[in-house]
Amino acid sequence: MTFDINMIKKVYERYPERIAAARQVVGKPLTLSEKILYTHLWEGNVTQVYERGNSYVDFAPDRVAMQDATAQMALLQFMQAGKSKVAVPSTAHADHLIQAKVGADKDLQEGINKNSEVFNFLSSVCDKYGIGFWKPGAGIIHQVVLENYAFPGGMMIGTDSHTVNAGGLGMVAIGVGGADAVDVMAGMAWELKMPKLIGVKLTGKMSGWTSAKDVILKVAGILTVKGGTGCIVEYFGEGAESLSATGKGTICNMGAEIGATTSTFGYDDSMRRYLTATGRQDVVDAADKISEHLTGDAEVYANPEQYFDQVIEINLSELAPHLNGPFTPDLATPVSEFRAKAEANGWPLEVEWALIGSCTNSSYEDLSRAASIVEDAVAKGVKPKAILGINPGSEQVKFTAERDGFLDSFRKFENARIFTNACGPCIGQWDREGAEKGEKNSIIHSFNRNFAKRADGNPNTHAFVASPEMVAAVAISGRLDFNPITDTLTNEAGEQIKLDEPKGFELPAKGFAVGDNGYQAPSEDGSSVIVNVNPTSDRLQLLEEFPAWDGKNITGARLLIKAFGKCTTDHISMAGPWLKYRGHLDNISNNMLIGAVNAFNMETNNVKNVLTGEHGEVPAVQRAYKAAGVPSIVVGDQNYGEGSSREHAAMEPRHLGVKAVLVKSFARIHETNLKKQGMLGLTFANETDYDKIQEDDVINFLDLDQFAPGKQLTLEFIHSDGTKDIIMANHTYNSQQIDWFKAGSALNLIKHQEKN
Repeated sequence: MTFDINMIKKVYERYPERIAAARQVVGKPLTLSEKILYTHLWEGNVTQVYERGNSYVDFAPDRVAMQDATAQMALLQFMQAGKSKVAVPSTAHADHLIQAKVGADKDLQEGINKNSEVFNFLSSVCDKYGIGFWKPGAGIIHQVVLENYAFPGGMMIGTDSHTVNAGGLGMVAIGVGGADAVDVMAGMAWELKMPKLIGVKLTGKMSGWTSAKDVILKVAGILTVKGGTGCIVEYFGEGAESLSATGKGTICNMGAEIGATTSTFGYDDSMRRYLTATGRQDVVDAADKISEHLTGDAEVYANPEQYFDQVIEINLSELAPHLNGPFTPDLATPVSEFRAKAEANGWPLEVEWALIGSCTNSSYEDLSRAASIVEDAVAKGVKPKAILGINPGSEQVKFTAERDGFLDSFRKFENARIFTNACGPCIGQWDREGAEKGEKNSIIHSFNRNFAKRADGNPNTHAFVASPEMVAAVAISGRLDFNPITDTLTNEAGEQIKLDEPKGFELPAKGFAVGDNGYQAPSEDGSSVIVNVNPTSDRLQLLEEFPAWDGKNITGARLLIKAFGKCTTDHISMAGPWLKYRGHLDNISNNMLIGAVNAFNMETNNVKNVLTGEHGEVPAVQRAYKAAGVPSIVVGDQNYGEGSSREHAAMEPRHLGVKAVLVKSFARIHETNLKKQGMLGLTFANETDYDKIQEDDVINFLDLDQFAPGKQLTLEFIHSDGTKDIIMANHTYNSQQIDWFKAGSALNLIKHQEKN
């Protein structure tokens, strides 16, 4: 079954005309990214050249995807927009709220029991507004999207930073906050700054222990966690064509870890094979008619330096397996160099847990390659030293892998655990025994992020990212420094053996199969569907409008926190046990910035309350400021808001009365989320001014009443000794975004326009 085939055909029908218009205006060969962007302009055919990295452009995405943790807030906002039905095909996926502990069946039922109120809410909202709902156990959003909705040349947005996974099927798929999703679901244009373009030329072909995961681990090491900010990464070359569609998805998925707007690949035979195998031959038939438009022009790929802002070349034949980490996904180390690096840094080498899954690596191909390592070890009499945890990507993957014996392969390890088709440990939904002790240890996983405390809540867990087959090999050896290419293991007979290279299957030879895929179609007419939110619930809370700006300068503001170093959305609004409050803005605001390091005492969740002179928890101090009518600001470092798309990291400070966030630089999604919620997201004109800000400062905005595009803002910081510093702040607000600020939020502006 192909969802929304008529929509896909309409997209393809307009491609030739819009590409022709783009060629005429741009006057040069086009990259794939440009083709997709120019065919999805809100205005229709392009009439002007947009400047990369500078021009704000209105787009018309084809569809929207939401996961349960972010869908709650997105749909609570959509309920305020006054619409009876979503304007574009949309889905919500229940994958984040199921905790991994014992195993699939018990964990899934426990997740349903604990989260029934939220799942029922999502089910009814989806039913009412024409949104497809994928029930708990159906699978991880991005794997389900790849299997059912992604199509070459399409554009989608999703309320999860790893929406970019759909680039594996040639989409421009972009992670956004819930307010952006509301715009598109309400039938409005979606705004994005025209991305710059990074081209990655892949030559050669992988073999042995190297996998698609190693491509993005290598790229992350080259570009770092902010090197892709504001850019689309487009992969091309013979090496790109040699990769499977799910391998391409893995690479695009983890592109979120370099800050990229998205990543994508041109339409090729691997995509045809995957679409056909997942029951979408009609998409192949439609795509083949315009296939020339679903990849970059030949001239672009022949001379990429002329058409991309940056070009990277990687020879897959020479690429080695990597382990990235700990604590950041861009610390890339080839496996052959890992032992020396680990010893030099004091990283624990023994591994208790090895985890395979997440939206990045949970495909049929991933499981089959990892299972081959396990089967080889069993055949050679080697028992695993670490616990191996498996999260299949979808019910379809699990059902097919079970039928073909791969899950039984994992079960041959006595301590293997097959978890639910859900995110689980990847987003902190893991009840790991002993994690509360806070002991220094190492784990290895095939996930995408490895920030401190993310997987198990223990700040001393050193998490390393690798391919599924490398994770399996490390699980068997029990050591991070095990190099399966050169090292041997001792089996039960005392013999030295080497593990064979992984073998796997791009697609199941017998085809995919599934009993119940977990999909719930919405009612044709949802007008009679009632969505109830209990006013006394601690899980769900109807939203109230944020107040509009009064048109005056903000004066007498105080510093809530000056965050030191890395401050991701995990630091600003933790996941894990806090996921249960994602639909209750006031309750989840109690985790606001509790993971951020206070630059004045180098502690977390301990800031000075200038009203009392005492120190307290960040949310409590901010609530005291709000109660006293004292405005506040947050100051941060580089790439502030890195990581997840979670708009709670912007909504919580907004809800609690923070007026502005002033940092050295922003991650793209978080900056947009701040704007959408009516906050000031500002950057230091001079980064060294960060050092001038003191704990007891009184802060005055001197010219906010003249807020305008391209015009710096002037802030006065009066220190406790009577001296002061005048600091200039940059911003990227255009006139429409300033209107969001004036109205109090983008949603406020939508509602006002709807009434008029």
